[in-house]
Amino acid sequence: MHPSDIPQTIPNWVGGRELEASGGETFAKRAPANGQEFCRVARSRSADVARAIESAASAFAGWSTQTPVARGDVLMAITRVLHRRRDRAAAIVAAETGMSCRAALAEVGGAIALGEFMAGEGRRFFGRTTTSAVSNKWVMTVREPLGVAGLIIAANTPIANVAWKVFPALLCGNTAVLKAAEDAPATAWFFGQLAHEAGLPPGVLNIVQGLGEEAGAPLVADPRVAVVSFTGSSEVGREIARVTGSRLARCSLELGGKNPLVVCDDADLENAAHWAMLSAFSNAGQRCAAGSRIIVFESVYETFRAMLVERIGRLRVGPGDEDDFGPVINAAQLKAILTAVEGARSDGAVVLTGGRRLDGPLHTGGFYLAPTLIENAPPDAEISTTEIFGPVAGLYRARDFAQALDLANRSPYGLTACIHTRSLHRAIEFVRRVQSGVAVVNAGTFGSEPHMPFGGLKQSGNGSREPGTEALDVYSNLKNVILTFDPNQT
Repeated sequence: MHPSDIPQTIPNWVGGRELEASGGETFAKRAPANGQEFCRVARSRSADVARAIESAASAFAGWSTQTPVARGDVLMAITRVLHRRRDRAAAIVAAETGMSCRAALAEVGGAIALGEFMAGEGRRFFGRTTTSAVSNKWVMTVREPLGVAGLIIAANTPIANVAWKVFPALLCGNTAVLKAAEDAPATAWFFGQLAHEAGLPPGVLNIVQGLGEEAGAPLVADPRVAVVSFTGSSEVGREIARVTGSRLARCSLELGGKNPLVVCDDADLENAAHWAMLSAFSNAGQRCAAGSRIIVFESVYETFRAMLVERIGRLRVGPGDEDDFGPVINAAQLKAILTAVEGARSDGAVVLTGGRRLDGPLHTGGFYLAPTLIENAPPDAEISTTEIFGPVAGLYRARDFAQALDLANRSPYGLTACIHTRSLHRAIEFVRRVQSGVAVVNAGTFGSEPHMPFGGLKQSGNGSREPGTEALDVYSNLKNVILTFDPNQT
């Protein structure tokens, strides 16, 4: 369904104005729930990106010289407008992602919470003071903005992803060019409208629609862009790191995951099954923090497998609030997931349930995949080591804690991890030794909050952390200030 109050062609936001692509080109965005054309989208290219960067660069002097408190007040105004119009925001998110309105409203709530947190940090924009070994000398650090921030986001949780990057980038005094996710163009456009209504000065936030290689790549390469923050695949992240590294620009990468959820022999199996299901299948598995590798102690494996299969059989797939999850984001992603599952089956893995496109009356034309559980895939198989980004999880047997930990760490990724156990000793040892940026005990592999840092190791990122106050380190420079004085001159 196309909401009547969004444009039939989603434009860019540049300098506080809505603009079509300079070449007049567009591309189609299809609704995941039914496969029908949802809207047209401005197909921006390098000239459009350059215009947006110029707008951001021109606005930088005015925005960066405002105090952090004043900038935080503007961000709070945007957040209040979003809160007031949260139902409309949720309707747009639901329509273009296929998630339910209930799930979309929860996501909008997360964006609001992030905005409130970051706006408050304008009044706690800490540097630090410290002592010197030299008499009559004071030393301190202060934060300064970097310049133009290039922000590139994914479509899986679009309004939260916009908030995740835009709020800290602007709070630190940068101006920004946001490259919208091509599968969630209307959400980014709507956020631009909210920012305009809330009084954000023109040019401080510019939003460019388009395809990654045509609009994202020029943004990353432009020497006027001081920092690039990207959420997406490891493959694209490596290329962004290469390009930004060649010009010594700052780069923050939040990439993929193949996250383990370990179920020990002393776990509360009902609780573990509940969280395994949510970790693997919520948002159709389209989370970088999805629990796609479920590692179960041998002694409880058969029991736990039966519990999961039974629960999966009761999952409802569709776009409604009564459903457990909806479609994947586009036809290409659905095809890639099915190809990966068939490849695993051909290599000897067993598909316990799912592994097929849903095509019943409620799913006609949509990009729906039955929740899929696989076992007997080797730990080094492609299905075990590659992020699928869909409702697909694998079961793996472990003899004991040592083997479970080894399997958890035997991955090119290191984003999140979880263990289910009643043993404090096991929990602490797992948290201490698991190779991940986030470690969870007796819950799911996801659950980031606005005030906590998020990011990973290995192919899951380059060591940066967003959001939390740690995001301020991504978007600001620390200047060391040294003050010497002569007490005899008083």
